[in-house]
Amino acid sequence: MAKSSGGSRKLLWTMMVLLILSSSAAAVALYMVLSQPDGEARSAVNVEAEPEPPAPIFLPIKPFTVNLADDEYGARLLYTGLSLKLGDERSQGVLEQHMPQVRSRLLMLFSGKQASDLTSPGGKQRLAEQVIAALEAPMSDNQPELAIDDVLFTEFIVQ
Repeated sequence: MAKSSGGSRKLLWTMMVLLILSSSAAAVALYMVLSQPDGEARSAVNVEAEPEPPAPIFLPIKPFTVNLADDEYGARLLYTGLSLKLGDERSQGVLEQHMPQVRSRLLMLFSGKQASDLTSPGGKQRLAEQVIAALEAPMSDNQPELAIDDVLFTEFIVQ
């Protein structure tokens, strides 16, 4: 009576071909992922897993002028500005809160120096170490330990 139409057979064959092609593509993709050398896979993971280094914390101290101790040339002046590189934000908060004491300690330290001490090779480095020592002494009761990593001179004139 009736012949079956060729349309349904065509549809069946088309679906089978599409199924075979998609299975082949999935197999190729799986093979490429699994056959990747371990070094490449690990390096891709390590690149993503490395945390960003924390941003440095700097505390600038306004420049000031200090009379230096007399030497063979008479009275001399030091004009200096500096920034402190700090290890944590807690230290920054403590130093900002006690800034009048910080400036006073620095003025006392600098006023006891002679110009020849500051202009000699290594003089600024020794001064930076003395600044750290002067500021690490507690400024109040129950003060947490300060993390001062470095002293950076931004301005320095001896006259």
